[in-house]
Amino acid sequence: MASDSPESLMTLCTDYCLRNLEGTLCYLLDNETLRLHPDIFLPSEICDKLVNEYVELVKTDSIFEPHESFFTLFSDPRSTRLARIHLREQIVQDQDLEAIRKQDLVELYLTNCEKLTAKSLQTLVSFSHTLISLSLFGCCNIFYEEENPGGCEDDCLVNPTRQVLVKDFTFEGFSRLRFLNLGRLIEGVNVETLLRPLASLAALDLSGIQLNDVGFLTQWKDSLVSLVLYNMDLSEEHIQVIAQLRKLRHLDISRDHLSSYYKFKLTRRVLNLFVENLVNLTSLDISGHTMLENCTIPSMEEKMGQTSIEPAKSSIAPFRALKRPLQFLGLFETSLCRLTHIPAYKVSGDKNEEQVLNAIEAYTEHRPEITSRAINLLFDIARIERCSQLLRALQLVITALKCHKDDKNIQVTGSAALFYLTNSEYRMEQSVKLRHQVIQVVLNGMESYQEVTVQRNCCLTLCNFSIPEELEFQYRRVNELLLNILNQSRQDESIQRIAVHLCNALVCQVDNDHKEAVGKMGFVMTMLKLIQKKLADKTCDQVMEFSWSALWNITDETPDNCEMFLNYSGMKLFLECLKEFPEKQELHRNMLGLLGNVAEVKELRPQLMTSQFISVFSNLLESKADGIEVSYNACGVLSHIMFDGPEAWGICEPHREEVVKRMWAAIQSWDINSRRNINYRSFEPILRLLPQGISPVSQHWATWALYNLVSVYPDKYCPLLIKEGGIPLLKDMIKMASARQETKEMARKVIEHCSNFKEENMDTSR
Repeated sequence: MASDSPESLMTLCTDYCLRNLEGTLCYLLDNETLRLHPDIFLPSEICDKLVNEYVELVKTDSIFEPHESFFTLFSDPRSTRLARIHLREQIVQDQDLEAIRKQDLVELYLTNCEKLTAKSLQTLVSFSHTLISLSLFGCCNIFYEEENPGGCEDDCLVNPTRQVLVKDFTFEGFSRLRFLNLGRLIEGVNVETLLRPLASLAALDLSGIQLNDVGFLTQWKDSLVSLVLYNMDLSEEHIQVIAQLRKLRHLDISRDHLSSYYKFKLTRRVLNLFVENLVNLTSLDISGHTMLENCTIPSMEEKMGQTSIEPAKSSIAPFRALKRPLQFLGLFETSLCRLTHIPAYKVSGDKNEEQVLNAIEAYTEHRPEITSRAINLLFDIARIERCSQLLRALQLVITALKCHKDDKNIQVTGSAALFYLTNSEYRMEQSVKLRHQVIQVVLNGMESYQEVTVQRNCCLTLCNFSIPEELEFQYRRVNELLLNILNQSRQDESIQRIAVHLCNALVCQVDNDHKEAVGKMGFVMTMLKLIQKKLADKTCDQVMEFSWSALWNITDETPDNCEMFLNYSGMKLFLECLKEFPEKQELHRNMLGLLGNVAEVKELRPQLMTSQFISVFSNLLESKADGIEVSYNACGVLSHIMFDGPEAWGICEPHREEVVKRMWAAIQSWDINSRRNINYRSFEPILRLLPQGISPVSQHWATWALYNLVSVYPDKYCPLLIKEGGIPLLKDMIKMASARQETKEMARKVIEHCSNFKEENMDTSR
């Protein structure tokens, strides 16, 4: 299960080695084949960890690249020794097992390894003398081989990949084998013949296999302690055989009641038979069964007294004969789980949070169809009530999502549950490590499924995190996924809105390297395409406003992104939006903020020097939209243009002096105590306008901006101004003959504010 504890040194070292095989354990032969360094000798504890962690990384980490020759590193037990390995799904192929055939494996779990064929059955024989535990669960092709593998007759040309069932394989020679899982074995294999050579099985899983006769199980009546017959259609004959297996401690005859029709119904007599004969039973699973007759005690008696697990008080009548409470009782999707007195320490069911979590825990690995329904119940609990076992719930859902990355139902229900389990109500209970694990499985889901519900759930869950801080460790990956969503031709409106919001948050308050990297991914073009589509629809909604806001953020002090905006016809869209939506104040603020960033780049300013653009900026000086923000930003754009001097004014209309006059009038109309809807990370673009005499109005705008910010937000902006060397620049400006008197007065007030701030915050403690 997903853990909230710090990673062990062993785990950290294993992870590092696997991500850097060439720099640690291996070298490349002929630039393609991995080879172990000749002086390396690793015990099974390390080799097992390397293999099992490798499988996990391939399955759950999209950045991790598998190595075709990885398993050959473990071909020689003299240098690398394996004992217990767990392999899953498409990761393992026949040649991989063949590569480790010389190992003395004790435990081999092969789960849903659909690429394995009958060639791997022969490899299994290599492990027969040491193997104690073997799982072939879901390896649906392992009993198939290609017809005529050595040659080709006429019909091979017609059907060259024709498969035939291998019927002569048995576990002959597997003398030490005690634990065997054949779950979902392909139909046609004779299970009795296959198993007959095994002398003393202790645990057998025959999940999903339909057998009319299970009499052969009695050959292990003195050794079998665990039997799983999940989804087997039972009969009276099956029950009689089970009752003879008196050593059983764990019995699972549960079923998925939605999968198909089952004739068998549980009765009081059957449960009595189990209790009477299976006296060692500590775990019983009867989930999904319909009770043919009432197995419960009378209702009045059932509701008396405090909840008890003592068998004598059991609400399920047959279990009153138990000598002690069961360790586990599976009652998921049965009416029995809602009773008051259930004689078991752990119960799976749908009555409450504890039962639901027990169900997810018990069924995740091999029963995704049951797990998805249990997670759906957890979703309702988290949504409607308060989840009392948050840490356990999160860990179980994370494990299920990682284990069943390609199962749509689990991805839908799991991502929905994560949204509620990670909201602000629960944040204080979650560690950084756990929240990182949530982010990783959410991104896995977004990668694997383009399905609307999964995408929406994943995007909503990401909104529960502090952005960009908590997503920084997956910054590139999350941006790529969101841009991929936004670039799809057919989009769900709600997903589009959430994805644009996330994109905007991700490029806000991050360093310029991050912004440049995201810009190169196509961020600017993607936002402009969204704007273009909204313009075509004559719609100014959150997507439109978020898109302009995102462009404002990503162009901040990032010249390359500013240039992209201009190159991709950004100014044309600006003018069209201004014309189409003249009353949209938030939109105007975002657009002018973006153009302020463009105007800060000297090399790009000539592209803004057109009569049309300058006229638009000049007219916006008188705008009262969003307080002073639109007017302020328009003046900022013009201040940078004016800073280039009269010789750069390459237009006849409007006249430079006329625009300067309007700028002075605009600045004088602003309230110096205006609260701002703006966030400066640096004053550098403003400060560069101070030590110059070519444009006094630009100097005045910059000084007004500083005065406003240090007056209204002294705690944030006084330290920033001092840190970036603004005070000496202001002092020098006061001495300049070209500076206006009112500008100098304002500069003195800025210096005074910062001086007072320093004195008030001076540490006087001894």
